[in-house]
Amino acid sequence: MDHSHRTGASSFVYRFGEKTYDLSSRTHVMGVLNVTPDSFSDGGKYLSPDRAVEQAMRMVEEGADFLDIGGESTRPKGGAYGEGADPVPVEEELERVLPVIGKVSSLTDIPISIDTYKATVAVDALSAGAVIVNDISGFHYDPKMPGVVAKAGASAVLMHIKGSPKTMQQSPEYGDLFGEIRAYLSAGLSLGKLAGISQMIVDPGIGFGKTRDHNLRLIAGLSSFGDLGYPLLVGPSRKSFIGDILDLPVNERLEGTLASVVAAVLQGAHIVRVHDVKAVRRAARVADAIREASGTKPGVAP
Repeated sequence: MDHSHRTGASSFVYRFGEKTYDLSSRTHVMGVLNVTPDSFSDGGKYLSPDRAVEQAMRMVEEGADFLDIGGESTRPKGGAYGEGADPVPVEEELERVLPVIGKVSSLTDIPISIDTYKATVAVDALSAGAVIVNDISGFHYDPKMPGVVAKAGASAVLMHIKGSPKTMQQSPEYGDLFGEIRAYLSAGLSLGKLAGISQMIVDPGIGFGKTRDHNLRLIAGLSSFGDLGYPLLVGPSRKSFIGDILDLPVNERLEGTLASVVAAVLQGAHIVRVHDVKAVRRAARVADAIREASGTKPGVAP
């Protein structure tokens, strides 16, 4: 794998199932599909498999490069979201996601990611047609996860989280924001390499154990994670820091999401994980054009 992208002169050519993407050629868009009753943004909307499949195919039509399907909410505890999400039993998580993954993978070759930190869920999801595991714990919650991903020949997204979904927004503090996140992600990457995973992607975890200021600093300084040597994914979509800035509810955060996405693209994001695929795809294309005019590739800030 050519990691010379740090000089602005290379590519991350990754194969996901039937698709091969050069992640450094442009910003790629991951569409979010929560098959849950309680996710902060679209909880309950796509709980029925038919509606979930319909929404997945709509995102494909809108230009999604990936589909991220999750069956357990990671809604934080806090003023905006109430008590926060409770863990879901494995059987229930599987009942929610497997029919959707199976059907969607039969209808499209767009790569499917399973959003889970549980190895037992990942095993069945990968068998059903998923080719990526998006682990919000970055391999820190379930020690079996790296082996499961490697055995399936799948890819992994490693995200940083501080605490658990239920506790993560209770006054999170850092002595060294970037240093601590980098160390956490590096530890996860080492586990992945040890297990034999060849394709990994890193995500600093916007909104997962971070204050508004932390989130803004992470987006502004995203390019500093480029030297980890892996593609960067960012998920600012409809998050509470946007609501805080604009004083708007979750269903009115599109413009704030677009502004965050553009900032992330200009700071080196390779993939953005979002709910509003069509609008983000358009905004990212313009941001890519601006970034290219400055002579830089994804993964490198101007």
